Amino acid sequence: MTFGEKAAGVSFNPSKDPEVDHVKRMSAELIDKINALRRASSGEKARYFSKAISHIEDGQMNAVKAITWKD
Repeated sequence: MTFGEKAAGVSFNPSKDPEVDHVKRMSAELIDKINALRRASSGEKARYFSKAISHIEDGQMNAVKAITWKD
């Protein structure tokens, strides 16, 4: 698994909802891209890439929560 796939938890989807899979895969792809940029940088620039990855993880988790929300 790539770093992004691990960070997005693509292997965990107990609901088997295809929308959850889609959101997680898209998030993993973006995380992988930003992680590659982070690895090629240092200092404050790398810190901002790390923050971006954290925000993507947060957004993905909230999207999954919304997709699986039961009223």
